[in-house]
Amino acid sequence: MELDKSNMRQVIIDSANQLKEGLDLAKDISFDGSPAGGFKNVVVFGIGGSAMPVDVLNSTVQTKIPVYIHRDYDLPEFVDKESLLIFISYSGNTEEVISSINKALSKKITSAVGISSGGKLEELCKENNLPFVKVPAGIQPRSATGYLFSVLVKILSNSSIIDDVSDQIIETSTGLQKIISELEEEGKALAKKLLNKVPIVYSSDKYKEISRIWKIKFNENSKIPSFCNYFPELNHNEMVGFSEVKNNDKFYFIIIKDKKDHERNKKRMDLFSSLLKERGSETYFVNIKEGSEIYKVFSTLLLGDWVSYYLALEKNIDPTPVQMVEEFKELLKN
Repeated sequence: MELDKSNMRQVIIDSANQLKEGLDLAKDISFDGSPAGGFKNVVVFGIGGSAMPVDVLNSTVQTKIPVYIHRDYDLPEFVDKESLLIFISYSGNTEEVISSINKALSKKITSAVGISSGGKLEELCKENNLPFVKVPAGIQPRSATGYLFSVLVKILSNSSIIDDVSDQIIETSTGLQKIISELEEEGKALAKKLLNKVPIVYSSDKYKEISRIWKIKFNENSKIPSFCNYFPELNHNEMVGFSEVKNNDKFYFIIIKDKKDHERNKKRMDLFSSLLKERGSETYFVNIKEGSEIYKVFSTLLLGDWVSYYLALEKNIDPTPVQMVEEFKELLKN
């Protein structure tokens, strides 16, 4: 398409294959991570799109020791030589992540691995003899979640920190390929409803990070404000913010719903939708597909990709560039 100068549509179509490829990329990386005699925690350093795989991990896989995400400079105070450190920067140049690995190196913490498509992170790992996984370059970080998630999972399973879920990942990859056209059509139809609206994405607590990733995709692909929250928390505070708003028709609510959500939360979702309708707002329910947790999450994320992609086209803009981010990075250099 003329607007889609970087062919993001093909990137979305190809995204299911990332899951299989990521497993192979990290097949040789392992640490002694058995909770009985190894690490006491895992800390993953990443921000933006490079942090998404940790959000997906914590939504889908049971870990034997805590896995934390650090979205900032330097190191958390609790990090020591009993922590496994995983540095993720798709570009390899994310300054917060580079700050963190430099701090770890200064403290002589060597139980660490880098994941990127190259850049400074690759250089630092090679200079300091740290394990490194190189993922394919050429796409936006937010579009590389499949690669980064599978690499992360493979490292953790090789290190006995999680059970091996490779079969689920491969099944998910195959399953997504079968439904990609169906999800594309649903995404295209929902995008038309969202034109000139502000999407508000809600889910249960279990899937709150998935709602947040949808929000991010609206921000970066569609170039619009978007917000997220989760049930039942939002019924105790946020919903009151819409009670007296005169332009509620400017908001469009997307509720991500799973058959296994708590029955009271499912009732909350339905009742809240009714209250919104009385106040002039529309609601769209995204019904999570049945399957493994990994399949449920990635199929829902894939739909979010399509919605945000087609909303960008509805707005006559290219979904790939993030000009304001690049402009901000330039300002930081001064």
